Amino acid sequence: MDKVLILGASGGIGSALADGFAARGAMVDRLSRSVDGFDVTDAASVERHLAGRGSYDRIVVATGALEIDGAEPEKTIKGLDAAAMLDQFALNAVGPALVLSHAHRLMVRDAPSVLAVLSARVGSIGDNRIGGWISYRAAKAAVNQIVRTASIELARTHKRAALVALHPGTVATAFTQKYVGRHPSVLPAQAAAELIAVMDGLGPEQTGKFFDYSGTEVPW
Repeated sequence: MDKVLILGASGGIGSALADGFAARGAMVDRLSRSVDGFDVTDAASVERHLAGRGSYDRIVVATGALEIDGAEPEKTIKGLDAAAMLDQFALNAVGPALVLSHAHRLMVRDAPSVLAVLSARVGSIGDNRIGGWISYRAAKAAVNQIVRTASIELARTHKRAALVALHPGTVATAFTQKYVGRHPSVLPAQAAAELIAVMDGLGPEQTGKFFDYSGTEVPW
């Protein structure tokens, strides 16, 4: 039986991922800020909630937000607000980095394992063609670098692990409802099923890479 840890398990995608893994018989541990007081931006909170845990086959960092404290994504860099940008980095980059600092003791060493951090295609530097959303894009680009760097270090001790960034696509949740517009979106359950399928196909050869919900590699 797989042992799974979902961080951000009260959110739309996180909750669906936890339910999806549980439906196929996995033992699922769920952590979230709203239910457990797990604050991914606070090192002490991360330490306290992750202490004593370990030997997970699957870990998903599903924390994050597009809009924080009412600060909407900037249409252009002319709308940049320093405090809002720092909030984006705290939640979408520093938070996952704090979790990854515990990865070496959270993941199994003697069996295949996957640690996935939910990122976003807009964090791809190579795929950026329209601009805008400076703070969110930059924070997601930063977490992609964090994933890449941590994967190199983790591979030294966890030879069978895959540490990756995943883009879930546009998912119909409270997170995206103001921004979906004419873009096609999927329900959280479908997004979760697609992400789980991608994770099932990952091995150490894919560690340190960035994939979308179809398993296609996304350029950095």
